[in-house]
Amino acid sequence: MSVQPQRPSRGLIGRFKSFEHGVEILLFNGRWLLMPFYVGLLLGLVVLVVKFVQEFWHLLTITSSATLKDTTISLLELLDIVLLANLIIIVIFSGYENFVSKISVAKDTEDRPSWMGKVDFSGLKIKLIGSLVAISVIQLLAVFLEPDSIDSDQLFWMIMIHLTFVVSGVLFAVMDYIADKRATIDVQAERAALELRILEQEHGFGPGYAEHLNPQGE
Repeated sequence: MSVQPQRPSRGLIGRFKSFEHGVEILLFNGRWLLMPFYVGLLLGLVVLVVKFVQEFWHLLTITSSATLKDTTISLLELLDIVLLANLIIIVIFSGYENFVSKISVAKDTEDRPSWMGKVDFSGLKIKLIGSLVAISVIQLLAVFLEPDSIDSDQLFWMIMIHLTFVVSGVLFAVMDYIADKRATIDVQAERAALELRILEQEHGFGPGYAEHLNPQGE
């Protein structure tokens, strides 16, 4: 009985595959290093709660003597804090589910936000720039209510920054639209190629037969 010699390269390839598998496990589990960032953002909400309480208390103390303009400015500051808090929640939930892990505790609860689990990285960018535009609008509105509190140069740059946010949001939307159209075209091309292969197999033709047909079908 003859014994086949063992291939030395097979063991080397096996060890390399094991090393590759270990590296992939390390890289995949490395996503948990992002978790402290999201926990830090969550703690940042505590700071916003403190600032909101301070601003709300200030509004209560000036209610009797403040004008409508002062009350409006104070309410705009509260709204600014609320929008920033909402933005942080969106980044925490969407970022954690996109890059770390699914939040399974919110799967079957009725309090789960409708957008949760549906916002991908592209949608997160759009929501982020949209929130920044809204916050910038509130800041500009507060400045317009008190034009004497800021000089013309600062107002000019605030408007330019706001327009930059708007243009960036539009460009993000256009780039995502182009990427989605490109992905749709690629999916349609793959589906058409699969249908051709199925037809070739059903009619007994060799692989690639349909691709070599001329437009006249000869």
